[in-house]
Amino acid sequence: MRNVIVDYKKLTPDVLQLLVARYPDGYGDDDVITFKNHKNETIHAVEVKTEDVKYLVKISQKLEMQMEAFDVDDYDDADMADPDALPEMDPNAEAAEIADEESDEDED
Repeated sequence: MRNVIVDYKKLTPDVLQLLVARYPDGYGDDDVITFKNHKNETIHAVEVKTEDVKYLVKISQKLEMQMEAFDVDDYDDADMADPDALPEMDPNAEAAEIADEESDEDED
């Protein structure tokens, strides 16, 4: 079995679908694997497997956003292996959206 470390930026819809299936309610602290890479940097990742590959997907706020927004029906078969098929996520935009929602609630 091959081990592959995947960054959010290189994530394909195929791997994202595996993540959403494995962690439908999100991942917790017990799901996170921590290790040092070849540059001696600490990496935090979650694991998903296929028959021949074990993916360690680096976790980030963008990954969490992408998992929440993922819908397999948004992609055709050709897109599922294309990392460029996933939309770019902006954590700052989500924070602004949440702030807007909270201010709207305060006005009520």
